[in-house]
Amino acid sequence: MAGVTDLPFRILCEEQGIALSCTEMVSAKAVLYESRNTEAILERGKGESPLAVQLFGSDPEIMGEIAVRLEERFDVLDVNMGCPVPKIVRNGEGSALMRKPELAGRIIKAMVSRVHKPVTVKFRKGFSAGESTAPEFAKRMEDAGAAAVTVHGRTREQYYSGKADWEVLRSVKEAVSIPVIGNGDVFSPEDAKRMLKSTGVDGIALARAVRGNPWLIRRTVLFLESGVLPEEPGLEERLRLMERHIALMVEYKGERVAVREMRKHLSWYTAGLPRSSDFRRRVNAAETSEELRGLLSLLR
Repeated sequence: MAGVTDLPFRILCEEQGIALSCTEMVSAKAVLYESRNTEAILERGKGESPLAVQLFGSDPEIMGEIAVRLEERFDVLDVNMGCPVPKIVRNGEGSALMRKPELAGRIIKAMVSRVHKPVTVKFRKGFSAGESTAPEFAKRMEDAGAAAVTVHGRTREQYYSGKADWEVLRSVKEAVSIPVIGNGDVFSPEDAKRMLKSTGVDGIALARAVRGNPWLIRRTVLFLESGVLPEEPGLEERLRLMERHIALMVEYKGERVAVREMRKHLSWYTAGLPRSSDFRRRVNAAETSEELRGLLSLLR
């Protein structure tokens, strides 16, 4: 998730038991031309493993070259063919590639033929409303050499509205022999179990539900392993993690950037908590990390 799954956030998710984390989406062309902001996205924490780099692009030659450049730094090379953002789609990248399956296949072949690490692909149910092209697309990705696919149960035109179609996940699973990871509308451990049981997918990708709620990872893992649903984290546990998140942001991004970027995270962490409205108003006016830490006392 752009602007969310940076290094500090991934460290928190790893501590909660994530099996595989993923960088923010990065342009292959930006890596090629050594864009100034790209290296920060590609930064990897000491001991952070396993980790996938999430690339997007539409030129098979460039994608193949960048795969070679990044192979030693990451455990998995993931290609985002599901991003619905207009500026990405207008460039023929992201979910636009679902309309060009032949080109999408050439991109994966170009990468797989040049690297030894697994190349995976994320895409959606389809592009336009009513489409369900994911099973056919997944088969093409498998034939091109993809090691696994992640499927979001909405079309590009849906963005994140409406309900994710889990039935298409089952159809994809039946269409290919490589692992299939399901994505869409998993907001609780119970949702995760229902998705696994009803679709047969091999794994689950958590996304929006983890914003402000990294505990969902730990609770889901424990629930799937034991069948016992862990309690929601209490206030003090929440505050401790918020404080740690602030500290990690300052450590890796510096004071000014950390304060600016923590505003959205703290809003997510505190949604629904008592007195959170006043807290968020003050957070948005804070100028130092010390102010942010001091404001956490308002929630006690």
